[in-house]
Amino acid sequence: MEPKKLKKSTVQNIVFIVLIALLLFSPLGTFVKVELNRLIAFSPKTIAVMDQKELSTYQLQLKDATGKTVSLDAYKGKIVFINFWATWCPPCIAEMPSIQKLYVDYQDKIVFLFVTTDSFEKANAFMIKENLTLPVYQSVTNPPLEMESATIPATYIINQSGNVIVAKIGTANWNSDSFREMLDELLKK
Repeated sequence: MEPKKLKKSTVQNIVFIVLIALLLFSPLGTFVKVELNRLIAFSPKTIAVMDQKELSTYQLQLKDATGKTVSLDAYKGKIVFINFWATWCPPCIAEMPSIQKLYVDYQDKIVFLFVTTDSFEKANAFMIKENLTLPVYQSVTNPPLEMESATIPATYIINQSGNVIVAKIGTANWNSDSFREMLDELLKK
């Protein structure tokens, strides 16, 4: 008895399913998603002044890998860049190099808080692997309502008056000239 031959369409379907599985569930797929997100990342825009919301509370508590707790309240009157992210999130990974470049130049001028849901072990291993020096925290309390998002990455810029002036959900190019100009103008106030 002769073995059955697979139809050409069946072979094509199997190949298609394997390719889709690779793109969805493998490091190759993560790489492709990260690169696609980098291609579509634009400079974030500020919220129109009349639509800006003042933080309702500064009671957000964060802890670092050493167990030290910091409160958003400690940064009242300062410019705060707060990013919610995870190591498994391709859009988060895509924007990290632009954030790192911004952090290197502005870390002494504004407060950077990178809040992850990952374990510190996993987050710190990711930071080392990706050559990132961003300060990583975990949330101890829920963020203010003005910074709640069901999606990551979610990044918020809070000005010296406590207004959320940027609320960006998704990938952005944080190292763009226009965003740096906005930060420089904010620092002059």
